[in-house]
Amino acid sequence: MFKGQWQWLRELARRARLMSMPRWLEHILPSRLLPRLLWVMAVGVLASQLIGNAIWANYLQNKSEQEVSAAADHIARGAVSAVHFFQSLPPNYRPLVIQQLREMGGTRFFVTVNDSPIPLHSIAVQPLSNQVLQVIHRIFEQKLPQLTDLRLAFAWPNQLAVSSDGMTVSQLPDHWIKNTLLMEPRPAPVLVIQTEIEPGHWLYLATLMPDPYFLDNSDPMPPERWLLQLITLITVLLLTWVVVRWITRPLAALSEAAEAFGKGESPPLPAEGSEEFIRTAHAFGAMRERIQRYLEDREKLFAAISHDLRTPITRLKLRTEMLDDEAIRLEFHEDLDELDMMVKGALQSVKDSDIHENRTRIRLDALLGRMVRDSRMAGHEIAYSRCGLWVMVKPLALKRALSNLIDNALFYAERVEISVLEGVGKVVIVVRDHGPGVPDEALATLFDPYVRLEHGRQHNHQGHGLGLGIARNIIQAHGGVLELSNHSQGGLQAMIILPKD
Repeated sequence: MFKGQWQWLRELARRARLMSMPRWLEHILPSRLLPRLLWVMAVGVLASQLIGNAIWANYLQNKSEQEVSAAADHIARGAVSAVHFFQSLPPNYRPLVIQQLREMGGTRFFVTVNDSPIPLHSIAVQPLSNQVLQVIHRIFEQKLPQLTDLRLAFAWPNQLAVSSDGMTVSQLPDHWIKNTLLMEPRPAPVLVIQTEIEPGHWLYLATLMPDPYFLDNSDPMPPERWLLQLITLITVLLLTWVVVRWITRPLAALSEAAEAFGKGESPPLPAEGSEEFIRTAHAFGAMRERIQRYLEDREKLFAAISHDLRTPITRLKLRTEMLDDEAIRLEFHEDLDELDMMVKGALQSVKDSDIHENRTRIRLDALLGRMVRDSRMAGHEIAYSRCGLWVMVKPLALKRALSNLIDNALFYAERVEISVLEGVGKVVIVVRDHGPGVPDEALATLFDPYVRLEHGRQHNHQGHGLGLGIARNIIQAHGGVLELSNHSQGGLQAMIILPKD
């Protein structure tokens, strides 16, 4: 009885831990603590990384847009000044000034004057490059509204033509274009501004942005940063796995000790680990000793009660022999016999439930085969097919439980069938009789002590109604389950589900 209460308390504690958790989350999360914490940590770290990356990317994008806008504004105003300057020069002076600028420097623009606009191979469209072109176009509209045609583009220097005769950047002297149009070790996009300063004269301005590689900022989350995030996630999960394993190992030992104690064993708990676990282990050990003392005291108490009651029962029986009235004497004898049987049944119930023996790996065919042969020798019809399965059990206890179920079936039916099935990690023993069965509303009460149905009292006058309860206690002590149900084709069916190992 107390072992059943202990299992009920464990189940109640487990459910209490889950009460505060939503049902949908309980179905999503794994059942074990280690994968559950790893799952939560992975989701938490991923969520924090995604939110952090989104904030950081938004900050970098805004910063890049502000810097690019400021740089484009600066270049546009310089280009407007250059256009004003060359518009003010006579046409025949412009080549001289351009030659001086190329030889002496002093300007950020590479300048040529052509008789028509030069076709360019523009780079692929990108947000930052478009933003630069929009800012320059807006400044030119504000400062030089009289210009009727303005052409802006970014082009790579290896494909960039600089004059209407087809000359390219690669054909120009190095001192003209070095650090102005060409960058080492890798090329940067060149900004080209073409505008018609007068009919037949197109001013050509080419330059680099203040940050030549500003297009690299178009992607605020490059692959290198994602790789860093992945390494961070893996590191956190590994550390979490180590910590959780360190925490759950003592908890697993405590759970195994509780389960073993429920089966009648008392394995020691390691007195190591965190301070909280050591206190829990000491408290569990003290509780286990108190429960063990209670079980021993209960057995002694029942033995003492049985011994003490037999003397007055015997004395009362002797006194009833002196009664003159035969009918009264027989009634007293019947009542005293019934009381004596109840005392013996209660003591037997305690002893049968507390069989002290070690677990042993046994072959079911041998155990059930002997019981079937004994029943057949007594004249009963019982069927059994060999299964070839082994189980780790207390042999005498399991034999007592099976004997109670088989005897119960043979009392109420002429024919009994025993079958053994193998499931995933479990063994199922089914004892089915071909009797009248049990009303469905009475199935839940069959395990209660001293409960006997009407047809049971008619077939077996000497029973106490304790056999099924004893069998269930023994099966539960093995970590198994005993279920009773009516068979679809008639009769009562007892199903024992035992762990395979």
